[in-house]
Amino acid sequence: MIVDWIADNAARLGELTAWHAVLSVVPTVLGLLVAIPLAWWASRSPRVYPLIVGASGLLYTVPSIALFVLLPQVLGTKILDPLNVVVALTVYSVALLVRVIADGLASVPHDTVQAATAMGYRPWQRLLHVELPVAVPAIGGGLRVAVVSNVSIVTMAALLGIPQLGSLFTEGFSLRLTLPIVVGIVLCLVLSVVLDVVVHLGTRALTPWQQKAETA
Repeated sequence: MIVDWIADNAARLGELTAWHAVLSVVPTVLGLLVAIPLAWWASRSPRVYPLIVGASGLLYTVPSIALFVLLPQVLGTKILDPLNVVVALTVYSVALLVRVIADGLASVPHDTVQAATAMGYRPWQRLLHVELPVAVPAIGGGLRVAVVSNVSIVTMAALLGIPQLGSLFTEGFSLRLTLPIVVGIVLCLVLSVVLDVVVHLGTRALTPWQQKAETA
């Protein structure tokens, strides 16, 4: 019965998983792009650090359902527009990443930063070519948390009718069927593991010197 149900719904399950992946990954990438300049500013100024980190942390306390409902009024979109989910999860990603990136940038040795400055690097060049590469391990750890968190939060959008794996939960609840709920949970777990591994491998690929140090 289980195998038959999965086989009959394989195409739909694949579509829901694909949408879920997109709605999880895109906000994570956008959140990273927004968090980097904020984190850089925070890491450069001890006075600004608590304000930026504190404000970004507060964003994560906003209930996701409330944000999903509020954003259409702010953005002028329809309630079923996936853009609402992307914007909401981008906000949550920024909230999770700002502190991690700021601390990662602050951990770059002062001598390294000074050497780059002495070589004529401008602030933005120093950030891109020196500070960010050194902070990649910390940033990668934050990204792993953010993307897995987004996989979980996306499911809440099913309550608004936006198709993704959370739709299996609402479907199973409305029809009083356990199987769709279990399949949805398993697929969310699998997607989380896959995305976590992808980020981990990407982090390792960007820090070859760290692997050499570990094997030395």
